[in-house]
Amino acid sequence: MPFDAQAPYLSTAAAPGAQPRAIAFWLLAVAAMVWAMVAIGGATRLTGSGLSIMEWAPLSGALPPMSEAEWNRLYELYRTIPQYELVNRGFGLEGFKGIFWLEWIHRFWGRLIGLVYAAGLAWFWLRGRIPSGYRGRLVLLLALGGLQGAVGWFMVASGFEADRTAVSPWRLVIHLGLALLLFSMLLWTALSLLRPERDAPAEAARLRPLAHATAGLVVLAMLAGGFVAGIKAGFDYNTFPLMDGRLVPEGYGGRGAFLHAMVADVATVQFNHRLLATLSGLAAVILGWLALRRLPSGVARHAAVGFMGVVMLQYVLGVATLLHVVPVWLGTLHQTVAVGVLAMALLLLHALRRPRAEARV
Repeated sequence: MPFDAQAPYLSTAAAPGAQPRAIAFWLLAVAAMVWAMVAIGGATRLTGSGLSIMEWAPLSGALPPMSEAEWNRLYELYRTIPQYELVNRGFGLEGFKGIFWLEWIHRFWGRLIGLVYAAGLAWFWLRGRIPSGYRGRLVLLLALGGLQGAVGWFMVASGFEADRTAVSPWRLVIHLGLALLLFSMLLWTALSLLRPERDAPAEAARLRPLAHATAGLVVLAMLAGGFVAGIKAGFDYNTFPLMDGRLVPEGYGGRGAFLHAMVADVATVQFNHRLLATLSGLAAVILGWLALRRLPSGVARHAAVGFMGVVMLQYVLGVATLLHVVPVWLGTLHQTVAVGVLAMALLLLHALRRPRAEARV
């Protein structure tokens, strides 16, 4: 993993009074909160709630509207954007409250994550409990969390532009990608604190290239899914495995620039997501089968089989979401399990790490 380049040289026992296990459990708790944040974000997007709050107020926005006058002020602001005019015109103050609360919860949960992380970091830092070599990474995580808040507003602001009823797909994918990076760094750091030893069996060497390639495919499929969500491509071609009676949909690649079609043409974007998901599923099955045949019983073998299982579950959920034309609950579940796939990929890669001596070669 790129953010683990120095992990072989970190020592969890070098600092007197260090509490690696306590810090690991704190990081796991924050990672679980980020996981929940991704799920809430999926529901927010699918219900069209994300544009209901038109102000970025990191401090004062922590409180919901406390008076009818404040509700009316926020509603009047919302009525000035294209989403209201083109999608929700006339749905009234009560309708506005319905979408407001989910977005408010989404932002409140983000603030809570920041508070839990900053407070925990300060507590461990001031008491000298952080193991040697980890301070820089923990500060970087804090900075990335702050950046994620700014990127979130950068994404939301794109939905206020003329003729837009949703946020920019590019900005949505950047926001999602940064959330996945944060989750990955939190989980990887926690795992490194809990299991600093590199005890993968010798047979793991043959599986590492395939494991890394499969994890890469999984991440690409997730980012491709972000573009599917961003342009609402899941509401078309609601059959499987064919798309409008064809394996490769007619007009794949669009009628203009091919690179633009890769992120903006409905047929192209959906096919790419299907293809990457299918390749991920096949690779995960092969990896799980090889692990069962070649690896002795242990963490690495169990992680490979678990990874295969959760990838297949995600594949089935993806097909069901498509066939049912993206109901909110199923679309949210699909996005939530995606983080579970990433978590299992990280558990597997961590269990397959090269021994220290080999890593230095």
